[in-house]
Amino acid sequence: PPPRPSPLLHLAPLLSSTSPLFLSSTSPLSSPPPRPSSLLHLELKLKDKECERLSQVRDQLEQELEELTASLFEEAHKMVREANVKQAAAEKQLKEAQGKIDVLQAEVSALKTMVLTSTPSSPNRQAHPQLLSPGTRSKGASPRHGGGHTRNKSASWALPLAPGGNLDSHSLQPVREDKEMDNVLYAEFLTWKDKPSLDRTSAFLGRIYREDIGPCLSFTKSELSQSVQNAVENNSLTIEPVAVSALPMVKANAIECGGPKKCALSGMSRSCKHRIKLGDRESYYHISPSSRARITAVCNFFTYIRYIQQGLVRHDAEQMFWEVTRLRREMTVAKLGFYLTDTDQG
Repeated sequence: PPPRPSPLLHLAPLLSSTSPLFLSSTSPLSSPPPRPSSLLHLELKLKDKECERLSQVRDQLEQELEELTASLFEEAHKMVREANVKQAAAEKQLKEAQGKIDVLQAEVSALKTMVLTSTPSSPNRQAHPQLLSPGTRSKGASPRHGGGHTRNKSASWALPLAPGGNLDSHSLQPVREDKEMDNVLYAEFLTWKDKPSLDRTSAFLGRIYREDIGPCLSFTKSELSQSVQNAVENNSLTIEPVAVSALPMVKANAIECGGPKKCALSGMSRSCKHRIKLGDRESYYHISPSSRARITAVCNFFTYIRYIQQGLVRHDAEQMFWEVTRLRREMTVAKLGFYLTDTDQG
């Protein structure tokens, strides 16, 4: 039989390239219709504005980043400078403190040597050349050239007087001073020595406060006297000679602080060549030689018992007791008005 025609032949007109159906739905390679030029110009304008905005944001961020970086670098340099200054100051303070420590250690070593080898009542003359007799001292340095000075102990050596008041040339013999221990006082001292402290409630210090320290530091100006006693107990009292150039400057607190011609503690008109300072107070108080002797006697006592408390005194208990007794006698004598002048000490 003859061949049958293909069914696709009937669709040929529909699949032709000019068919609208082919252009609209079946051909993937067909291009979109052209857009109006006004729409393209609008889109380009919008893109330009977006690019401009983004450029401004970028520039602003870059500027902020530069400012932040500069600020951080400046702060870092400032911190480094401050650290260097603090380090230099700390190194300087450390060096000064080390120097002070070296000086204090040398002074402590010297004090230990002095305390271990002698006491004020029985000094070691080899360790203290200034206490040597004039004949022995003449071999070394003279008093004027650093040899020191001596003190005449009138209580230990007395010269007998003839009935007329003159020295008896036939009996110029030194009179020796004997001593006898008080068992009650010695027992109180031994009890305190087992646990030494500066607590005045102990029987040993309580008695000395009542009989010696209190009367010795009892001046006319009671309030200032109590302040002086507190400063002595706290080891914060300073005694220094009055400079001649500083004398005319004492005007403001003349009643409270005394003056070159008036003692601040007794209130009496005396020549005041020394002044005291109590702790951190800014005021200076002028004191007479008698007031200075009384304060010094109490300071010497506290210094010695502090040495005992710190374990710096290596004598036996009996020697310590007699040294304490001698210091108590100095306070009593100073309270009665006896004191050494510069002439006596030189």
